[in-house]
Amino acid sequence: MSFPPVSENTLGLLAEVRASRSLVGGARRLVRSDTPHRASLGTAFIGIGASLVCGIRAIYGFGWFVSYWSTYPNPVPALIAWVLLIVVLATAFVTASVVGDRLPDWMFALFLALLATVIVLDVVAIWDLHDVGRYATASLTAAMALLLVITLRRPSEILVASGAIGVGLLAVILVNTPLTTDNVTIQLTSLAFAVLPVVLGVLIVRGFRSMVQIELDRVLVQSTVSAPRFAVGMLASEELARLDLAAEELLDSVATGRIALPLRPKTASVAASLATELRLHLIEGRRETWLYHAITESELLGRSVTLTDKGSLAGLLDANQRDGLLAAVWLLVNDNAKKNLARTVQVNVGPIVATTPVAHAHKLRVPIVITTTGVPRNRVDPSTWDAIRRVGRYSDSSQNASLRVEIECFVDNPADL
Repeated sequence: MSFPPVSENTLGLLAEVRASRSLVGGARRLVRSDTPHRASLGTAFIGIGASLVCGIRAIYGFGWFVSYWSTYPNPVPALIAWVLLIVVLATAFVTASVVGDRLPDWMFALFLALLATVIVLDVVAIWDLHDVGRYATASLTAAMALLLVITLRRPSEILVASGAIGVGLLAVILVNTPLTTDNVTIQLTSLAFAVLPVVLGVLIVRGFRSMVQIELDRVLVQSTVSAPRFAVGMLASEELARLDLAAEELLDSVATGRIALPLRPKTASVAASLATELRLHLIEGRRETWLYHAITESELLGRSVTLTDKGSLAGLLDANQRDGLLAAVWLLVNDNAKKNLARTVQVNVGPIVATTPVAHAHKLRVPIVITTTGVPRNRVDPSTWDAIRRVGRYSDSSQNASLRVEIECFVDNPADL
């Protein structure tokens, strides 16, 4: 049986990985890798739509090429350009369907080189006509061909490639075509047809990815509503499973005699580390509430929300109150995220306030204060107030473009349960 080196913990995680959790406002946040170039989260369907758009544009451009055949001084370069472009489009479509994740760097470079060759051949064929915007066909379609790989590469790479093609076509137009009031519109329109579809495609893909990630994050944190008062988070649950496996392997090795007793110093150190981490997880499970995990394990809430709950009173809320509080905080943060504004939300829970036994028997009054920065009251979504009402009676005030909501929440007294 092999044991992890000193630089790792008993779960086989490097210290640098464990250090990736940052402590902000006393809460642990999870740092997730950012891979915007991957064709995940259903963006492959967008890639299929982009391929259809590119195919329609190729048919349109080829029709104009056929109609201009007799106009070309030498149509052979233009014909070679179209044959090469059709081969590139078909190969790129098949490759994108097979790869389905990320286009390798060398393949992307080859794809761009072939598109550049198509553009050069098309420009050579129409150079003597001195009207690039009117007679360019294969080159404009080649510029739109970047839509085929829009979900397989980073948006910045697609934009840089499209910008380079646009600048190249603009330079050719300025050098080759005498601009007049009669043809300047055609030149600008052709340039726009070459560049704008790719730019719009990048914006659509980025918006779709952002929307899906936010919704997945919402579903993730929603699962904490039904958690016990004190519980471990999802990441801690995974670590506990790994810890349990390591402990079972160690105990099995001792039971079968593969590890002799008394334990060697190195083996004893591993066993001590297992016990220490297990105790730490058990302690965390006795002081961290569902709201703590909802905030710290959410990529959206973790950036903007700070929780202060010294008495772990959020765990006393029932399912309806939890759902309302989480929905209210989520709506405040999500609405701000769409506007890309730096706004924060501070949630303070407790301390417990005494209540009259006649009015609220077997109940505890837990004050909850939600304080925001840079959130005007008139910008709050109406559904946010509906969510707050499910938590309890509330009063709100505004100061310096900030919102403060004080909620009077009544919960069951755990001593009576």
